[in-house]
Amino acid sequence: MATPGPVSSTHRFDEAALARYLDSQGMPGFGAGIAVRQYQGGQSNPTFEITAGPHRYVLRKKPPGRLLPSAHLVEREYRVMKALAGTAVPVPVMHHLCEDAEVIGTPFFLMDHLDGRVVDDTSLPGTFTPDERAVIYDSMNQVLAALHQVDLAAVGLGDFGRTGAYVQRQIDRWTRQFEAAKTDPMPDMDALMAWLPAHVPDHDETSIVHGDFRMGNLMLHPVEPRVVAVLDWELSTLGHPLSDLAYNVMPWVLPHDGTSLNGLVGLDLAAEGIPAMEAYVQAYARRTGRGVIDSFSFFLAFSCFRLASICQGVYARGLQGNASSDNAVEVGAKAPRLARVGWEIARSID
Repeated sequence: MATPGPVSSTHRFDEAALARYLDSQGMPGFGAGIAVRQYQGGQSNPTFEITAGPHRYVLRKKPPGRLLPSAHLVEREYRVMKALAGTAVPVPVMHHLCEDAEVIGTPFFLMDHLDGRVVDDTSLPGTFTPDERAVIYDSMNQVLAALHQVDLAAVGLGDFGRTGAYVQRQIDRWTRQFEAAKTDPMPDMDALMAWLPAHVPDHDETSIVHGDFRMGNLMLHPVEPRVVAVLDWELSTLGHPLSDLAYNVMPWVLPHDGTSLNGLVGLDLAAEGIPAMEAYVQAYARRTGRGVIDSFSFFLAFSCFRLASICQGVYARGLQGNASSDNAVEVGAKAPRLARVGWEIARSID
């Protein structure tokens, strides 16, 4: 996460009420007042650093205002991270879930504050060396493969979502979400929404999927080139693991042009220490015991469609004034560009 700053006017809440409530729940440090600062950069559930005496926590809550259907489910975020504790998937320690909106206006949960680095730029610019980038990318790949091999029943997540037909259900869901948030004509998105349902691959699988597995949702060790936590589980469910992989791989098909598309196309990947897309996908296949990954281009087109719909939702919330970050309009501008790339990939398959 970025360095936290003042709480925005949109997301202020009764800090004294929070302190009283968490003190009543036996959380240490909340009996003598708290300091609250807000993280900027995320587009989903507003996130805050809470200092309570000598203790530091992170609070995630639903945003205020009217929300799109089935969005911002902090309850599910809390459940999946709590369940993954002790597995090969690194997550923060969960402390408390409050589903009572009367306390601070919306449901929220409290988790450990972790020291580390969150780098939203997929190219890992700045002080990283090529060797460090290579190790970080391999660590990201390893964590994703580990997530998709978690035993659902063993961690109590067998009922975390419906099994089967995940991709078709996601196409239906994000088509509805896009139509609900649509503000301007977007012909490439219309074409994708017509093409995708007719080209869903026959083979189906089910694992835990993060739903937004990307560099910016990983915390790196403060000094070492490795992932120490996976963050922002708002979109997690049971689904097709290749949808997670394709979403993670999207930067390899998006331009590195200084915009928030955050792509890698145009970079000298070998010189930067970043693996080629094919090598990255093969590493995942090896770690998950797969041979050739079929229909991967479909999953890439699907991922572009899905993220375009998410970005359009962010833009719509920005127009309403209740997005959780200040750059919602900028993020919304990504939607037509993502739809264009997705439609180009789809046409290349046909």
